[in-house]
Amino acid sequence: MEQERIGRHRAGLPSRLAPFLPAPRRNPGTPLNPRLFDERTVDTTAAERDAPRIARSRALSGENRVAWLLNAIRCMDLTTLAGDDTAERVARLCDKARRPLPPAIREALGVEGLTTGAVCVYPTMVPHAVRALHGSGIPVASVATGFPAGLMPLRLRLEEIRYAVAEGAAEIDIVITREWALKGAWGALHDEVAAMREACGAAHLKAILATGELGDLSRVYQVSMVAMQAGADFIKTSTGKETVNATLPVSLVMMRAIRDYHDATGHAVGFKPAGGLRSAEDALDWQVLMREELGRAWLEPHLFRIGASSLLSGIERQLEQHVTGRGTADWRQGIA
Repeated sequence: MEQERIGRHRAGLPSRLAPFLPAPRRNPGTPLNPRLFDERTVDTTAAERDAPRIARSRALSGENRVAWLLNAIRCMDLTTLAGDDTAERVARLCDKARRPLPPAIREALGVEGLTTGAVCVYPTMVPHAVRALHGSGIPVASVATGFPAGLMPLRLRLEEIRYAVAEGAAEIDIVITREWALKGAWGALHDEVAAMREACGAAHLKAILATGELGDLSRVYQVSMVAMQAGADFIKTSTGKETVNATLPVSLVMMRAIRDYHDATGHAVGFKPAGGLRSAEDALDWQVLMREELGRAWLEPHLFRIGASSLLSGIERQLEQHVTGRGTADWRQGIA
């Protein structure tokens, strides 16, 4: 396959990765339609074989590789979801989101204005993030709905969404009730996600499917379709707290569900892999898989996010090595 050049990186955006079109209209959702998914089965062997092959089908090197790595940064949800989070830790994370690369690397690459796609925190940390990001244009995302298990009464989960939105969150990462998914209780799952979408108001809803707890890839496809029919703006693989988080086969199935939903309704839904992405190679693999399965338009922050923080250090090391021609060490990287 001929190598695609994504371009150089003026103004923080690789020039050929600048948006071709404005952000699409939000997914309004549809009534539940099991005919679109209930009888679909996924060939697990084929997915496990094909996903790595597709993800590694492009030979990325030199300036082209740099451009793809920079794009990963602009699509990254820089995240802290620790029990000992503090206002100070969130402020440091937000500073990193504003300036994800050191000045020497930015200058050497000619990058200006590069930021991460969002900062993701717990609801009580939202006000600290909003203050720290004021004027930056970087949205604050908040997990909600009893993250990560989601085992709270629905009225409390909806109230948590409303609280985070009132505090300034522009994006809400919700978790579904796995019981509805495992039972195939599609009406209950659709109604739940639709209620969460309504509680979000203008804030975008990312539906975390916790795919490592769904059992098989056919169920991943079905749950993806139900969440999108309920109005999810993004579908997301994992909380990052499961034993198994984002994998290439799971991501392939979710991307194909997004494609099928778009073909059926005309509505574009975003995708967010989260948990387990740690290296620069991971950032490249998931972007290439996205490009091959959904096309160029999905390599934008309004349709693609990577849920990671340790990943940024790996990308920074790669870019420093590209600039200096020398290897680097973890201790040289800023805290992400």
